[in-house]
Amino acid sequence: MTEPRPLTSHEEDVKAQFIAVRKTWSPGWETILRLDADFLHAYMNFSAVPWRQNHLPDKVKELIYIAIDANATHMYLPGVRQHVRAALAIGATPAEIMEVLELAATLGIHAMNIGVPILVEVLEEEGLRTGPTPLTERQEEIKAEFTRNRGYWHEFWDEMLELDPELLSAYTEFSSVPWKTGPLEPMVKELVYIAFDTAATHLYTPGLKAHIRNALRLGATAQQILEVMEIASVLGIHAVTTGAPILEEEMDALTGAAEAS
Repeated sequence: MTEPRPLTSHEEDVKAQFIAVRKTWSPGWETILRLDADFLHAYMNFSAVPWRQNHLPDKVKELIYIAIDANATHMYLPGVRQHVRAALAIGATPAEIMEVLELAATLGIHAMNIGVPILVEVLEEEGLRTGPTPLTERQEEIKAEFTRNRGYWHEFWDEMLELDPELLSAYTEFSSVPWKTGPLEPMVKELVYIAFDTAATHLYTPGLKAHIRNALRLGATAQQILEVMEIASVLGIHAVTTGAPILEEEMDALTGAAEAS
C-alpha cells in the first residue's frame, strides 16, 4: 500500500467535525475522507440529525444501530462491532445488548407471516379450503399464552395458529424470552422491532405497523419513532464503507503495477 498523502486543510476540518459530532473515527472513514471529503461531510450532517435532536437517549440510539446492523437481512459486522463498543462505553450492559440481538433473531418468522397468507390464498383458489375452522382448546391456549407473554395479538397470527399451532407455540416460547428475562423496558423492545422492520434491507410493513402501534401504546412519541427511522435511513452508507476501501486497494495495486513496469 502506498504511503497516504497528507490531509488537506479541508479534509482535516471535515475529520475534526465528524469526530466532534459522531464521537467516532476509523480507517474506513479516513479512506472515504481522502476519496471524497465533501461526501463524508454531507453524510455526517445526514447521520447526525438524531444526535442533534436527541428524542432518544444515546444508549438507546446505539442499541437501535445494533438491531439494524446485526439482523439477518443486513449483517454489517463492522457496524455491529462499532456500535456494541459504543453502547458499552456509554453504559449499556451485556444483557441489554444480548437482548437486542435476541429481539432481532425473531425476524425469521416473517417467512411465515408472509408465506402462510399466500398459502391460504392459493388453497382457496384451488378449492382446497373454504374458510377458517373454529379454534381448538389447544389453539386458544397458545393464543392466550402469546398475548400474555408478548402483550398483543395481531390478525397476521390467526392463520398460522390455525394451520400449524405447534409452530406458533414454539415461536411464542422463542420470542418471549426477552420479554420474560430481558432488562430493556417494553417500549424500547418495540423500538428495536421497528428498527429492523423499517430498515431498507427488510421493509416488513405489517410488522412495522403493528410495532409502531405497540410502541405508541407503551408511551413512545412520534418523534422517538421517527428518530428510529432516521437511524435506519443511514444504512445505505455501508455501500461506501464497504466499497471505498476496496477502491483504495485496487488504486494502490494499479499504482504498484505501474511503478514496477
